[in-house]
Amino acid sequence: MSQSQIRPLVPLLVTAGILIGGNGLQGTYISLRALDEGFSPSLIGLVGTGYNIGFAIGCIYVTRVLRAIGHIRTFSAMAAIASASAIAMVLLIDPAFWFAMRLVAGICFASLFATVESWLNARVTNANRARTLSIYRVVDLGSVTAAQYLIPAVGIDGFQLFAIVAMALALSLVPISLADRTSPGAPDAIRFDVRALWNISPLATVGCIVVGLTNSTFRALGPIYADGIGLSVTSIATFMSLGIVGGVVLQYPLGVYSDRLDRRLVILVATIGSLAAGLFLAFFAGDAAFSNYVGIFVFGAFAMPLYSLCSAHANDHAAEGQHALVSAGMLFFWSLGSVIGPLFASVLLDGFGPQALFVYTSAVLFLFILYTLRRMTARGSVPREARRMRFRHLLRTSFFFNRLAARPNDDKNG
Repeated sequence: MSQSQIRPLVPLLVTAGILIGGNGLQGTYISLRALDEGFSPSLIGLVGTGYNIGFAIGCIYVTRVLRAIGHIRTFSAMAAIASASAIAMVLLIDPAFWFAMRLVAGICFASLFATVESWLNARVTNANRARTLSIYRVVDLGSVTAAQYLIPAVGIDGFQLFAIVAMALALSLVPISLADRTSPGAPDAIRFDVRALWNISPLATVGCIVVGLTNSTFRALGPIYADGIGLSVTSIATFMSLGIVGGVVLQYPLGVYSDRLDRRLVILVATIGSLAAGLFLAFFAGDAAFSNYVGIFVFGAFAMPLYSLCSAHANDHAAEGQHALVSAGMLFFWSLGSVIGPLFASVLLDGFGPQALFVYTSAVLFLFILYTLRRMTARGSVPREARRMRFRHLLRTSFFFNRLAARPNDDKNG
């Protein structure tokens, strides 16, 4: 992508980075703080489910809010409420109260993410959509990774980390408030229709549910897994960070390939890689810190890009004016998986130990591989000649091909 295409999106990406960093810090910290306060894994999973229930509610209503007050006002209102819910959690250490505050936070973050993603999708085309969403995801994962190390630096006791989260959410308002006043028009009065979203792309719909069932479960219960195998607080932060850093490594390359090839093929490859890493963590890594670091890095490298790949696939099939609906819908389906995943997996951890987390994710990913193969035959694949042209274009634009073409012809020079 050219600088002229990226420059108008910079304030929005900076805002997203601050916002997502605060949210990612909060997610990991709440799990560790709850464990320190004596909550059981099942209770911690229930608190995480509160966030995801709120997220589903927010996805249903966000298009109405966007239409009523616009993108910037929606973002401002929801960021303020999310900031208040974060700081309120330190006032009362109670599972029921935390569940309620996480539910409120879920409603707010669904609205915030749908606002940002619909804004981005309105500014791009199918030719560069996955690359733009990949840059967004790199910002997402990079900010979350950096935020993880505030936990061992500050400590899990006291109110400081809750205050830092609240500050980050409030400061996320600054970049878009100081940027130019251009923003997408209010979305059409489109009713939130699950059937319509399903018809746009069944594969993307199921894919977002799978991402919720797996990636969200890792984000919620990864600290519990790492603690269960005996890692220290600093090592837990490293473990979580490596899972997120891995996603940064392959986020943009997979986006580039999916823009030029069949997105479903790239989704399939990413899912197979995630499954292989999950099986390694479940059956081979054991309690060795280095093996778990390697396994979670590879898991994140393939699993974290899945959401942006599925979102790009759905937006490819969306009509003009449907991007806000699709963004909210994909987040809604993600939240459905996120409601079920942490709750179900936390019960498995209670009964079978920490390795059950990645046995669970591997089973879900295996089923998604089967479904992806089925969808690749159900909806017409890219015509053979179009695939050849895309592959030739990919070769022409690749670094290694250009270097090869630039080399002198040895036969002629000889």
